[in-house]
Amino acid sequence: MKFFEDQLYHIYNRGNNQQQIFFKPDNYIFFLKKVRKFILPHCDIFCYCLMPNHFHFLIHADSRTILTRVIAGKEKNVLSEGIRMLLSSYTLAINKQNNTTGSLFQQNTKARAIARESNQYDHLCFHYIHQNPMKARLVTKMEDWEYSSFRDYCCLRKGTLCNQELAISLLGINTSSFYNDSYKIIREDDIKQIF
Repeated sequence: MKFFEDQLYHIYNRGNNQQQIFFKPDNYIFFLKKVRKFILPHCDIFCYCLMPNHFHFLIHADSRTILTRVIAGKEKNVLSEGIRMLLSSYTLAINKQNNTTGSLFQQNTKARAIARESNQYDHLCFHYIHQNPMKARLVTKMEDWEYSSFRDYCCLRKGTLCNQELAISLLGINTSSFYNDSYKIIREDDIKQIF
């Protein structure tokens, strides 16, 4: 994956063969601890959602994100390497927990650049990520899903993983209408623009 400074990216992956990747509540928490260790040092996270068989992040790339380092004689991007370490270390733990072997995630994690222009795909991506549990009928209200940043933005939890201040500023989020804006229906044609 190649990243450019001051760009937004929708990062996502799912279970191999669409299999489950989170099996119990502790798995979600463990994954987020790994995100804090391997991803957060290299970018600002604007929002996230962990689903039973996939995950989504909206991140903002900055000067930390575009750095490279030599690993095993090859120059690699630090965020790409962080994502690799996140998924491989999580997979090892889940395989040990479930007494299984092999790949847990699909081969290639996707990082789709999201334009920060008048087309509003940055807002759509932000809201789409939070709407995932409701669209999957896991909950009837987004704030009932514990494994997304929506609760943080609604002030129902004091999460520190997302840089809310920067997200609100760069995305132009209206905090007074945030809740109602979050529940607006996103057209299928628009969803295609964030993948």
